[in-house]
Amino acid sequence: MDQKKIDRINELYKKSKAEGLTEAERTEQAVLRKEFAANVRNSLKAQLDNIDMQNPDGSIYNLGEKYGNKTAD
Repeated sequence: MDQKKIDRINELYKKSKAEGLTEAERTEQAVLRKEFAANVRNSLKAQLDNIDMQNPDGSIYNLGEKYGNKTAD
């Protein structure tokens, strides 16, 4: 998600608090928020998939290889 979309989310939020939004603006805000949330989830999943854990016996496993194929939804 680019900075312009994030700025638009913030702009719509401020406008909703100050004067309210039109139906079209509410729809736009909902779409942008869903896109932002999906982007955050994907970023977090990518970070977690790259973590290596060490077992008490000294063996190392990658969380992405062990849990990465499961769906979070």
